[in-house]
Amino acid sequence: MGKLKQRLEQSGLSLFISLPANDVRLAKAALEEGADALKVHFKVGHRASGTHFGSLDSYEDIFSEIRSSFDGPLGVVPSGSLEGVAEEEIRRLAPLGFDFYSIYAHHLPSFMLEDHGLDRTFAINDTYDLSQVREGARFGITALEASIVPGSEYGTGLSFADLLKYRYLADHSGLPVLVPSQRKLVTADVPSLQRAGVKAIMLGAVVTGKTEDELRHAVSSFRGAIDKLS
Repeated sequence: MGKLKQRLEQSGLSLFISLPANDVRLAKAALEEGADALKVHFKVGHRASGTHFGSLDSYEDIFSEIRSSFDGPLGVVPSGSLEGVAEEEIRRLAPLGFDFYSIYAHHLPSFMLEDHGLDRTFAINDTYDLSQVREGARFGITALEASIVPGSEYGTGLSFADLLKYRYLADHSGLPVLVPSQRKLVTADVPSLQRAGVKAIMLGAVVTGKTEDELRHAVSSFRGAIDKLS
């Protein structure tokens, strides 16, 4: 069983951090403040952070150092387009120590559904028919990233309408649901996200900011809120 699958099946609500930059210092800060898993990026423009991530080659040493700093799930977004995904790069991910990939379903070529030694996750955006995700588990998918907030609404507060959609996905997708912080999540949202059936909150730049101090404060606060649930 992969580390991501094990984490989602054997633990309660988890705290994942989508790093705003491929930076060892930020990764270690997130781990020191209680992150359960980390996600990094390459060959993609990240809307929330305004960062464009370069090639896998340019980050290989950084990814190796991040991997050596902890034993939990480490994931990666390997492209921001269907055409940008390179099979040669996907085959390098498990040997580099990655445990899972995360990518929009419309950016996911069929060869990525083969066994590359990685847990597979896919994301959906606000344009997807939520009922379409029901068959994801049949393709060996480990988890669903519910990136369903329209881009024009990034940074706004979480609503009950959002929670209803997350609950629907948790009940009908057949997959553990990860919620990225497209909304400006606050620690008071944590109990409601748990009641919505969410298995992991994935904090990104909207909540963590870009500096080490901002990130430490956000991760520490959410770690405390999650730990209070148990």
